[in-house]
Amino acid sequence: MFNVENKEFEDKKEFYQYMNKKLLYLIQQEPDTLANLANSASLFGLLIPEINWVGYYVFKNNELVLGPFWGKPACTHIALGEGVCGTAAETLEVQLVKNVHEFPGHIACDTASMSEIVLPIIKEDKLVAVLDIDSPKLARFDKEDLEGLLETVNILSKHISWQL
Repeated sequence: MFNVENKEFEDKKEFYQYMNKKLLYLIQQEPDTLANLANSASLFGLLIPEINWVGYYVFKNNELVLGPFWGKPACTHIALGEGVCGTAAETLEVQLVKNVHEFPGHIACDTASMSEIVLPIIKEDKLVAVLDIDSPKLARFDKEDLEGLLETVNILSKHISWQL
């Protein structure tokens, strides 16, 4: 059981249902991509326990470019295939890394980060961005986080225009 916003959740599944409902409410009526990315990054930063950074890298000009985020300043440009984010973007596969120090080529924007999950965001069969979440705790992310965040990415893909 854990507590977020003074609400008790039995498990992560219940938490992610709550968070994704808040996300949908926040973005479904707003047409502006930048506003939606900024508000959603803030929402995630405030709600997801034990993280130190969450945000977007937008796919532009064949590289990832820093988008709205919550946390310390971050790397601005990431090439495809570089680091956890670049690997997720190149392979179009979720990267769930229990210990970032064991990931070949990890890019350390914040030395406090110990684990990371990066989810590609696909719209109309094209990569538009990645959602990157870092934690100062080893092995912070698991299958339940992955399942909840896959729904998050699905909502983001469907309800954001991605016109930047």
